[in-house]
Amino acid sequence: MRVLGLTGGIGMGKSTTARLLRRAGVRIFDADAVVRALQAPHGAALPAIDRLVPGCVRGGVLDRVALRAAALADPAVMRGLEAIMHPLVRRARQRFLARARRDGCRWVVLDIPLLFETGAQRQCDRVAVVSAPAAIQRARVMRRGTMTSGQIDAVLARQMPDALRRRRADAVIRTGLSRHETVRQVRRLLQAMREGGPAAWAAARGKRA
Repeated sequence: MRVLGLTGGIGMGKSTTARLLRRAGVRIFDADAVVRALQAPHGAALPAIDRLVPGCVRGGVLDRVALRAAALADPAVMRGLEAIMHPLVRRARQRFLARARRDGCRWVVLDIPLLFETGAQRQCDRVAVVSAPAAIQRARVMRRGTMTSGQIDAVLARQMPDALRRRRADAVIRTGLSRHETVRQVRRLLQAMREGGPAAWAAARGKRA
């Protein structure tokens, strides 16, 4: 079984890319979905989070706005939150990989926003990075209406610069043009996963072999 790491900064279009891969039949580990489950009402991470930020869990329900504000305002809280969440997500990822191996999957995808930052790329045979121009990235996040401009800046400061991600990637999906173009690039990535040769991966990166 081979493992593709899928990553990209906030607002880059990674979720769209993952949906296209899933529709093509590729099994995907969604780190964000695991985090949401761990932080859902009465989720496994809530007792530790409540100890870290007292009062952000009430009646078994997490106040996500309060937690985000606390984590972005205080680096120590952010580090504490990562110390809680990362081991739990890592264990879920190991269970996913074990099941996929038992099921005989040829390829699986690890969809992880902080793939490089957490060292998870070491479990991957190839890495695909989803990218978009900075102005489009920021506009997408602002349209969600869940973060202020300052909070977006704080999130971006924690993430690896897009140019560095792209330099480390085996494939790059550029989502700043049109949905049709994104679909075309994902098909090119799927072809590289099927064929596995240098020319196919160079094409998936947007370069000639």
